[in-house]
Amino acid sequence: MAKIHTVASNTKGSPDWYKRLFAWMMAHGNAKYEEEIADRKRALFAQLHSNVLEIGPGTGPNLSYYPSDIHWIGIEPNPFMHPYIQQEAERLGLDIDLRSGTAEHLEVEDNSMDAVVSTLVLCSVNNLAAVLQEVIRVLKPGGHFFFLEHVAAPQGTMLRRIQHGIKPLWKTLGDGCHPDRETWLALENARFEQVDYQHFRANLPAIVSPQIIGIAVKKG
Repeated sequence: MAKIHTVASNTKGSPDWYKRLFAWMMAHGNAKYEEEIADRKRALFAQLHSNVLEIGPGTGPNLSYYPSDIHWIGIEPNPFMHPYIQQEAERLGLDIDLRSGTAEHLEVEDNSMDAVVSTLVLCSVNNLAAVLQEVIRVLKPGGHFFFLEHVAAPQGTMLRRIQHGIKPLWKTLGDGCHPDRETWLALENARFEQVDYQHFRANLPAIVSPQIIGIAVKKG
């Protein structure tokens, strides 16, 4: 299984040994993906400023793309991810506010964030619609949701059938990850004023190679 997932929900009910192992895998298994995706992330995060909330930051691979003057809050439910995030923040000289919690119930005030960030998280949350409504709730009017997620392959393709067939096993091994989730449709159906994204294929095992990247804007 490709080790590319950060998790915003499902680690809460997992045993400590699994959470510790998953955190180690995220810290040591993603270098190739991060190198490939660096230019896309750099372009995506160029607009970040002021108050930024990241859901499921994992071991902190996105921190290096953020300007040093933002106020960063991270909601990460796996406590074994926290030392990796803190170490990365210290390396970069960033002052961070790292909290436990889940993406379905963000302990953040209404209309308080200029931006929310999610990368490789929405595949694993228990209730995607609820997460997107929480994102909208905490964003300021006109605030931006930046996302980069692996998604379902096109309907009718062999890859889509494989994704669907392997899902029960994949969810178990990947801590709740859905390889065939149509995340772009959930984004379109949420109450954002505007959703702009593009599909692309990452140089990864086929199951997780279909991805989307984009920005959604809350109504002003």
